Amino acid sequence: MTPEERFEAILAADEKVEPRDWMPDAYRKTLIRQIAQHAHSEVIGQQPEGNWITRAPSLRRKAILVAKVQDEAGHGLYLYSAAETLGISRDELQDLLHAGKQKYSSIFNYPTLSWADMGAIGWLVDGAAITNQVMLTRTSYGPYARAMIRICKEESFHQRQGYEIMLTLANGSAEQKAMAQDALDRWWWPSLMMFGPPDAESTHTEQSVKWKIKRETNDQLRQRFVDATVPQAHFLGLTVPDPDLHWDEDSGHWRFGPIDWDEFWEVVKGNGPCNKERLAHKVQAWEDGAWVRDAARAHAAKHADDPMEVSA
Repeated sequence: MTPEERFEAILAADEKVEPRDWMPDAYRKTLIRQIAQHAHSEVIGQQPEGNWITRAPSLRRKAILVAKVQDEAGHGLYLYSAAETLGISRDELQDLLHAGKQKYSSIFNYPTLSWADMGAIGWLVDGAAITNQVMLTRTSYGPYARAMIRICKEESFHQRQGYEIMLTLANGSAEQKAMAQDALDRWWWPSLMMFGPPDAESTHTEQSVKWKIKRETNDQLRQRFVDATVPQAHFLGLTVPDPDLHWDEDSGHWRFGPIDWDEFWEVVKGNGPCNKERLAHKVQAWEDGAWVRDAARAHAAKHADDPMEVSA
């Protein structure tokens, strides 16, 4: 059996491709692009929420938000580790991100204007992430799939935490409910854009599905998210900001209006409300931490022949 045949046999049997297995260069490059974007998104995604740690309305809320932001950092580390199994270093991935040659999710280029945004991000953004990421626990590349199992468990907690914030606000004063509605109004459409461009315009989806990197298309995942989230909004007593939203009895789906893809592409190109701010903050943090990385490398080099020292 040739390496190519073995690769196809692994996919056909729904088994996992592992780092030492032969794989097409295009498969490897697609995985690096997708895992890197995912890892970058987790790390950049700490910024809009970290912005509210010092302003959380109670000690309990502060502790929960700190734990959540810490989780996102851990997710980035899992994913960078998975990408490294494909032959690219973490430093290379950082360089590509900082040079604008790799992307992170468009959703993290929007500002967080009120405490209700912490609820909307948890409920909508992490809810959209779970919709996409549960599928990735079955992706064809083993290290990626295994990393996603823990990530999905933690994202599920994040989604519930966000929804609980929205529920508290929606059942509070008129001003608090208005704050929750405002957050939903601002985060609804960017959350739908998170799944990526429509299938007809996606340059990667079809091949990724064939390779079983993805199990469902962008449009299928987007519809799944809308179907799950609209009833939750109704339970909150909030209005989804879409005049075209309606229940389609024949298909059994909530049908939604047109997405502003011009806005999506502008954000992807770097022209969103917070693109420059988010990336500049990331680059500054990387540069400020250079001394830590240098010290760790120097220690490892000095004690390379002493495994007890290196592990300590």
